[in-house]
Amino acid sequence: MKAHVSSILLGVRDMDEAKRFYTEGLGWKVENDWGVSVFFASDGASPVGFYAREGLADQVGTSAEGSGFSGLVLTYVVRSEARVDEVIAEAGKAGAAILKPAGPLPWGGYGGTFADPDGYIWSISHSDQRADQPYAE
Repeated sequence: MKAHVSSILLGVRDMDEAKRFYTEGLGWKVENDWGVSVFFASDGASPVGFYAREGLADQVGTSAEGSGFSGLVLTYVVRSEARVDEVIAEAGKAGAAILKPAGPLPWGGYGGTFADPDGYIWSISHSDQRADQPYAE
């Protein structure tokens, strides 16, 4: 198995709220909306989409119930500290819970985190330490 993700599916409790958060709040473009699932235009990266939480849990053979930190963090690397600030502010304005405001990170970078309406954690960061980073933008 290669270290590659073909797509990222987020199990959401309210499809309309999730779609509104990512499209109106963060400016994502819907590529496919099949009602039961939604995928966004990926600009060449791994596609991100969502699926009803119960249906996705059933599909993978687990319970839809859960609480606390799942151990999953979605990382979005940008080219400047200013862009980190912009993305965190944009998410907050869209209704995200800001878990950690943007600021210096222990490893030398700069970043912050937010949780979307379903609690999925996004880490927005920047670092000058490597030129070959997997920039999202």
